[in-house]
Amino acid sequence: MPTAIITGITGQDGAYLAKFLLGQGYKVYGTFRRVSQPNFGRLERLGVLADVELIPFDLLDQSSMIEALRRVQPDEIFNLAAQSFVGASFEQPVATGEITGLGLTRLLDSVRLVCPEAKFYQASSSEMFGKVQAVPQDESTPFYPQSPYAAAKLYAHWVTVNYRQAYKLFACSGILFNHESPLRGLEFVTRKITYSVARIYHGLQEKVSLGNLDARRDWGYAEDFVEGMWKMLQQPRPDTYVLATGENHSVREFAERAFAVMDMDWQQYVDVDESLLRPTDVQTLLGNPKKAVETLGWDPQKTPFDELVGMMVESDVELVGREKAASLGYERQKLREYPHFKE
Repeated sequence: MPTAIITGITGQDGAYLAKFLLGQGYKVYGTFRRVSQPNFGRLERLGVLADVELIPFDLLDQSSMIEALRRVQPDEIFNLAAQSFVGASFEQPVATGEITGLGLTRLLDSVRLVCPEAKFYQASSSEMFGKVQAVPQDESTPFYPQSPYAAAKLYAHWVTVNYRQAYKLFACSGILFNHESPLRGLEFVTRKITYSVARIYHGLQEKVSLGNLDARRDWGYAEDFVEGMWKMLQQPRPDTYVLATGENHSVREFAERAFAVMDMDWQQYVDVDESLLRPTDVQTLLGNPKKAVETLGWDPQKTPFDELVGMMVESDVELVGREKAASLGYERQKLREYPHFKE
């Protein structure tokens, strides 16, 4: 039975990857950072929490990495842990560099020392292209990062390439364009939109405030993308691959499609808030997945854009409906117990 470690298993990609690897017959270990209340909600939603073994791990602490690697002796390592929100990286640039950039270096060096035969996957990002130098972007397109997050990811990307060349590690770098799902965090604009659609539909809010409506992104489905990650490590040689759908859409289009799922006119509910604009923003990202299609046999259009948006909206409508019912039930219970109760 092959053994894999997934760092960042509590995130969107980590949860979907755990589900995929379990389906492939892997023994899956997932790392988590010790905090007062670790969030295993995504693993629970996918029904895989009981099937993975969780181990403490911190990208700031190399000793915890070495201990985890010695304990597990993995065949494959998927590094998905990072400070992964672009907006937050402007507020916490040093922490983002420490976690997303130097954290990867600590991990790769631990792999070199403990289990150099293991195959390694690094989650790079399309944000590294930033102020794009060519359209579409592929593995040979020059990078021009436009945020502390993108700069940290670029450092980690080149360190991965360096360790591949210098120490002959089987280290792959996946340059993934935006990939979404019902498990996406609420801090990301796609999920902010679909969750707001659901709350407006259920009468819990009136408007949603967005920033740059003209920003264009290449949006795919996270569950499809994790299969591409795995395929990279099944090749005879390590390499760098772009995973993208090959088409992009604006934030405005995403909002329009999301509200249309519930037969609502987006223009009635969306406000533009200039305070949400970033100091520097990436205007257009469009990936060319040709290499991944031809070499990995990966399907970039397995889940079309409209299907993805519909899936996310319908999931959030159901989720918010349950939250609303639970809140009403709580209030009714309190009113029965305490007639003067009022939130």
